[in-house]
Amino acid sequence: MLQFLSRRLLSTIPVLLIVAVLVFLVLRLTPGDPAAVLAGDAASTEQIAQIRKSLGLDKSVPEQFLIWFGRMLTGDLGESYYYKTEVTTLIGQRLEPTLSLALITITIAVLVAVPLGVMAAWRFGSWLDRALMSFSVLGFSIPVFVLAYMLIWLVSLKLGWLPVQGYKPLAEGVGGWLYQLILPSLTLSVIYIALIARVTRASVLETLGEDYIRTARAKGLPETKVLMRHALANAAVPIITVIGIGIALLIGGVVVTESVYAIPGLGRLTVDAVLARDFPTIQGVILFFSVVYVLVNLLIDLSYVFFDPRIRY
Repeated sequence: MLQFLSRRLLSTIPVLLIVAVLVFLVLRLTPGDPAAVLAGDAASTEQIAQIRKSLGLDKSVPEQFLIWFGRMLTGDLGESYYYKTEVTTLIGQRLEPTLSLALITITIAVLVAVPLGVMAAWRFGSWLDRALMSFSVLGFSIPVFVLAYMLIWLVSLKLGWLPVQGYKPLAEGVGGWLYQLILPSLTLSVIYIALIARVTRASVLETLGEDYIRTARAKGLPETKVLMRHALANAAVPIITVIGIGIALLIGGVVVTESVYAIPGLGRLTVDAVLARDFPTIQGVILFFSVVYVLVNLLIDLSYVFFDPRIRY
């Protein structure tokens, strides 16, 4: 186990290095000048040149990369061009809203999708099974921003049940924190409910045809115990895998959802940084998301041992 963990952690180093290089080059080679954005439309050529020099953008791309990479190795992601604040500080300030949204979303998705998938497999071919398959297709087909505006119009504007936008920190109370995040979390969870429920259905349906399921039923075990202890437990590995993939996919969904609901998280920070051509902030946020993605996949791999004792590292 320790050898596997060490190998996986070491293998993340070249992955993160490649990500850092690609992000740096793509940002530097795309059209647009952050100095011109910061200077404004009325700035002269000399003022823009002065800003470029102060930001270090007058140096060659290899020089800029070596300076940035050297700082990154020490944990210094640089200073934001737009916010005039350390990137690590910005990430720390914006982490709570994004983490809160992601945790509530994945919790809703798992609590709803897994029982739905088990029930659909148990009642294969029934109206419940057909309804779940239809919902899965619909959940994958509707873009997140379209669903967000539909829910805002119905739940917030027409019914007045939940607020349209905004965020309240957890420190101000759990009630207000949860009240602000329910609608964004429901919006973002639809696609993951569809994904997890569909995979759960397929995995449980496959295990229900195994000999040990027939043996368990022949022994007179209650159907609930057969489904949960035998069918779902043995179908857990692909379900856990897709949950991990869903957590990784949340990165893209969070960017859109935070923008629509005006949540001051890392997704909104990414959009603002892209519009302002804020290179250090964009690079820092993407590297942070890359580290989270790698760690989530590592945890998912390690969890296989607990759900399937036959797996050994």
